[in-house]
Amino acid sequence: MSFSKFLDSKREDVKKLVAELRKSFKYVSVLGVDIKSTNIRVQKGISNISSGNDTECGFVIKMNNGNAFYEYSLDDISGDITSLAHDIVESLDVNASLMNNTIDNINLEEEALIKSFIRENDFDSYKEGYLLNYSKDLCNKLLSKSECILNAVIGLGLLHVSKLFISSNKELDQNYTWVNGMAVVVYNENDKVIQAHESSSYNLIGKVLEELPTKLDKLVEKAHMLTLAKPITPGVYDVITAPSITGLIAHEAFGHGVEMDQFVKDRALAKEYVGKYVASPIVNMRDGAASVLSAASYFFDDDGVLAGDTQIIKDGILITGISDLTSATELNSIPTGNGRRETSRRKAYARMTNTFFEAGKDKLEDMIKSIKHGYMLFETNNGMEDPKNWAIQCVAQYGIEIVDGKLTNNWVSPVVMSGYVPDLLKSITMISDDFEIIGAGYCGKGYKEWVRVSDGGPALKAKVKLG
Repeated sequence: MSFSKFLDSKREDVKKLVAELRKSFKYVSVLGVDIKSTNIRVQKGISNISSGNDTECGFVIKMNNGNAFYEYSLDDISGDITSLAHDIVESLDVNASLMNNTIDNINLEEEALIKSFIRENDFDSYKEGYLLNYSKDLCNKLLSKSECILNAVIGLGLLHVSKLFISSNKELDQNYTWVNGMAVVVYNENDKVIQAHESSSYNLIGKVLEELPTKLDKLVEKAHMLTLAKPITPGVYDVITAPSITGLIAHEAFGHGVEMDQFVKDRALAKEYVGKYVASPIVNMRDGAASVLSAASYFFDDDGVLAGDTQIIKDGILITGISDLTSATELNSIPTGNGRRETSRRKAYARMTNTFFEAGKDKLEDMIKSIKHGYMLFETNNGMEDPKNWAIQCVAQYGIEIVDGKLTNNWVSPVVMSGYVPDLLKSITMISDDFEIIGAGYCGKGYKEWVRVSDGGPALKAKVKLG
C-alpha cells in the first residue's frame, strides 16, 4: 500500500502556504494526515466491517512569532493560497492574559532535510472479503474448542498511516501500517462466566493471520483456569511480572510522569528527581518510536521531529523525560520526537510511544526458583498513576501462585498492585534476559487525547503490595 495520493497532490499548495505565512511568522510548519483504519469483527452469528476510530484526513498548521505558538487546522489546502494565508493570520486573536505567558525570543532552528520513509507492508495482498472469511472460519474453530464457550470473537484492526510534514527547511513523508489481531471468548464453567483474550500484532497481515490460530488452545485453557481463580489474600509479596505487567509498570510509574509538558506545568514530581536514584541500580528504562517496532512506532512525530530512542532511567538514575516541540522549547531542551496528536484537529502533546524496561541478565526460571512464596502476574487490565505524588495502581488480569520456587495451579484474579513508585522500582532485584513488546493498546492523557502505545519488556522480580 503506497503513500496517500491525496497528500501527494497537496505538496505544492502546502509549500506555497508555508512561504506565504512566513511573511507573518518566524516559523511555519504544516502536517498533513491521511489515515485509514478498518475493523473486521466476527462473533457467533454476527460479522461486520467498519471504519476504525483512527480514520481521518486533514491538515494542521503550526506557527511561531518568536514568543508564542499558534495552531490552525483545516480539512483541505487548495484554491487561493494567498487568501487562505490572510484568513489564517486574521483568525489568530490572542487575549492579553495569554500574552502574559509567552516565551521570549524563541529560536526554532531546523536542519534541512528532505526524506521519504516507508515501512514494509503486505496490505495490497489481502482483500477485505478474504479477511472476513478468515475471521469467520477462525471464530467457528474457536467455538468448537469447548462447550463452555458461550461466545467467541475474532477481531482484526488494520491501520494505514500517511503523513506529510513541510516547513521552510523540511519536507518529510511517512507511510506505514499496523495490524492488531484479537481472539476473545466468553466462557461459562464452575458457576462463573469470564472473558479471556489472546492477541497478535505486527506490521504484516500475513504474520498475524499465521500466528493468531496458534493461540486458541492457550486461550481456552486460560479461560478454564480463570473460572477456578480465587480472590487474593491482601498483603506484601515477592512477585514476578510477565512482560505485559512490566510494561504497565513502566507506563504508569514513569510514563506520564516524564512527559515534559507536565514539567512545564509543575505537575510531575519527576522534574525534581532528574539526576537522582529513583530505582534499583539494575533498572534501565527507555521510550521511543525508534526504540522497537510496535503499534507506537513511526519515523517522525507530529512536530516533524525524527523518532527518538530516549534513555529515561540509566542504572537506576532518572536521566530525562520525553518532550514535544513546545515543551522542549519552554524548557530549553531538545525535543525527543514525542509530539503526538489524537487527530489533526487536536493539539500536540508530549506523549509516550514504546515505553519499557530494558532486558537484564537473569533467567526467568531462576527468578521463579528464588521465591519462597509469591505470585507471577499476567496480563494488563488497567492502571492509574499520580505524577504529582508518585502513587501507582496497576491491575493484572490474573496471578499464579509460586510456592517453594515453583509455579502452582492456584490462580488468583483480579490482582491489584499499588504503592509508591520509588519503593516499587527500588525493590527490583532481578530482571530477565528475555524481552517482549506487545503493541495493541491506547493511552489517554487524563481522560482524553487517545494515541496508540505499546507495553511489554522483560520479567521483573519485585516486592509489592497486592490486593
